This record gives sequence, C-alpha cells and structure tokens, in this order.
Amino acid sequence: MISSKEEYQEYIKQDQLALGRQHDRKPRLFGDEIWKLERLLRRVEYYKNCKQGPVGNMLRKYYGYRFHRLSVRLGMTLPANVFGPGLAIVHYGTIVVHGGAKIGRNCRLQEGVTIGASGGSHEAAVIGDNCYLGSGAKVIGAVRIADDVAVGANAVVTRDITEAGTTWAGAPARKISDRDSHSNLCQSLFGKQG
Repeated sequence: MISSKEEYQEYIKQDQLALGRQHDRKPRLFGDEIWKLERLLRRVEYYKNCKQGPVGNMLRKYYGYRFHRLSVRLGMTLPANVFGPGLAIVHYGTIVVHGGAKIGRNCRLQEGVTIGASGGSHEAAVIGDNCYLGSGAKVIGAVRIADDVAVGANAVVTRDITEAGTTWAGAPARKISDRDSHSNLCQSLFGKQG
C-alpha cells in the first residue's frame, strides 16, 4: 500500500517496467490506455492514503472520477490498495477484482480474469509475488496463492496453492508443471533484457 510520495514513485516505476514501457517517460496521448489506467490507480491510492484535507480530498475525487470513467470504458473493476508494485494488465477486457483481495509484487493479468469472494463473504484471495493469471482465470474465495505461480487460461482456483514456482490449470485447478511464472512476466523485472 502506498504510504509516501517515494513509494508512489516506486510503484509507478515498477508498473512501467512490468508493462515493458521503461523507455517511455509518459503514456502517449492516443493509445496506452492501460498504462494511463494504472497511473490513475496509483494516483488514487496516493491521494487516498497520503493526502488529507480539502485539497487532497478534491484531488482524490478528481483522479477517482477519471479512473472510474477509464475503468468503465476498458471494462475493468480494479479497487485501490489491492495490488503491489509491478502490476501489468496485458489487454483490454473484463477484469474484476474484489476489494478485499491482496496481490503482491509483479502480478500480470490477462483479459477475463476474476478474483472474487464467494458465499457472501468479504474475504478474497491473497496472491503472492511474481504471479501470472492467464486469460479467463478465476480465483474464487479466500484462497492463498504462493509466490511465482502461473495460473493457466480458464483455470478455476478454489483451493490454496501452497507450492511456489508451479503452474496450475483446469477447472478445478490442479498442478500441471513445476515451471514458475517468470517466463510469463516482463524480464526487465528480474534485471534481464526482454
């Protein structure tokens, strides 16, 4: 969770790396909607967590309004203070994340991903660092997913995944490989070119 201007800048830098945009200072005027959305998300978090008083509240509402409009246009529900630094949303399309979820560093989401609660509960998933969720993946309920896990396309996760560095697929999800998620993430996050 962003708690200072330095953390805000670190989150922006990590998101930029995760999206493979490390050579661009700012999003282009036309295009780059996902990067614009992620930057607005981080601004909303910053003003919500760090800036109190009338000016901070006004700016939080302003950026919140812009974030909401772009979210609706892109078909995404992304609550504040859920994602760690290094968020990478790959494509436009429906992505729904419950506000009670907690997601670690360097998470990569494809289109059609749902991370939600079940049975009227307010508890949602806790997902570790360096995780990848493929197209249409569903993570339902208060499950825990270990670090470096890849969840394949259209997989349905309803139980904890405690083995770090593995790949899971199917409905319900089951382990299919001992490969970690790193090949699905931007290699610049790990100090490699790519």
